Amino acid sequence: MTPIETNQAQTATPKPTWAGRWWIIALGATLTLGFAYAVFEGIHSRVEAKTELHQMAIQSAVSSVNVVFPSGGNQSEDIELPGSTQAFTETPIYARTSGYVRHWYADIGARVKHGQLLAVIETPELDQQLQQAMADLKNAEANLQIADITATRWQNLLRSDSVSHQEADQAVSDFHAKEALVESKRANVDRLQQLQAFERIVAPFDGVITARNTDIGALIQADTTAPKELFHISAVQKLRIYVPIPEIYAPTLKTGDKAAVTFDAFPGQPFAGVLVRNANAIDPNSRTLTVEVDIDNSSRQLMPGAYAFVHFKVPPRKGSVTIPSNALLFRSEGLRVGVVRNSRVVLVPIAIGQDYGDAVEVISGLAAHDAVIVNPSDSLTGGAEVRVESNPNGGERK
Repeated sequence: MTPIETNQAQTATPKPTWAGRWWIIALGATLTLGFAYAVFEGIHSRVEAKTELHQMAIQSAVSSVNVVFPSGGNQSEDIELPGSTQAFTETPIYARTSGYVRHWYADIGARVKHGQLLAVIETPELDQQLQQAMADLKNAEANLQIADITATRWQNLLRSDSVSHQEADQAVSDFHAKEALVESKRANVDRLQQLQAFERIVAPFDGVITARNTDIGALIQADTTAPKELFHISAVQKLRIYVPIPEIYAPTLKTGDKAAVTFDAFPGQPFAGVLVRNANAIDPNSRTLTVEVDIDNSSRQLMPGAYAFVHFKVPPRKGSVTIPSNALLFRSEGLRVGVVRNSRVVLVPIAIGQDYGDAVEVISGLAAHDAVIVNPSDSLTGGAEVRVESNPNGGERK
């Protein structure tokens, strides 16, 4: 190549300038930084994803639970128990003397007063026995009089030694024997007179005749082992109801407590009753305490024998709380509930009182500040870490 051609070639291929070189360097640096940033972002996103996945794994390992706090037993419970009304005083009336019914003066439903005549019994045999007894008494009194005269006479003769001491003592002894005989005859007369007084059947107290089981001319045999009931009388100004109280309520009901009594015959009309006494003993057969509730019946609106329902207000037990029934855990070691304490499960043994259906009364084992797990799983174990998700009672208590 000639010098002229070489010079032309050099003129056709110009040398790169400094600006071009910097542009190439900047482009390379940009590409390098972009690649490094892409690598960094990829690694960072994978680290974040791994960290998030680890947190999710940790969170998924902790169970979420719903809790409630026990409600205090500050409301009284209304219990309803059945019973039958009875007259405050009632008694069957029998005859104390044998004979025939001459007349009766009170039928069923009659309101009678104390001492009012109910019936008269005719007793001819008793009347004759009384007359004979009175005659025997007069005879004994006559014999006593002559014995008294004889004893006095012999005592006077003894002073002059006209009779012996033996004869005087016999006369005095005969007088005392006749005196005792007179007392015996007089007691027999009194007995028969009292029996004769029972010819008149009278009411023993104010009340209502609820049964009449005799009629005119009926034979009355009072000296049999099973005498016939003539009348039945009941005092209904006040009624009493004997109510069996379950053993669990026995300590809470006291004498003087008020009770509302309702009857099917008077719907919507409660009657005021008062617990006046109790048996102070639990029936071993029924495990109940028998109590008596009295009702004023001055209006005579109620009748003995009516079926009644007695409503008692039972105060809550001291320290008792109420929890939902779906919080209970039935385990082989006994009844338990799950309580959240410091984000851990504690299985607490409890004792329940009353079952209200959707809730139960807990009488021991829980306090009002315990966070009780509702709807616990069967696999719930003590010591497991849990997360409280919601609290239907409105917030976690401290």
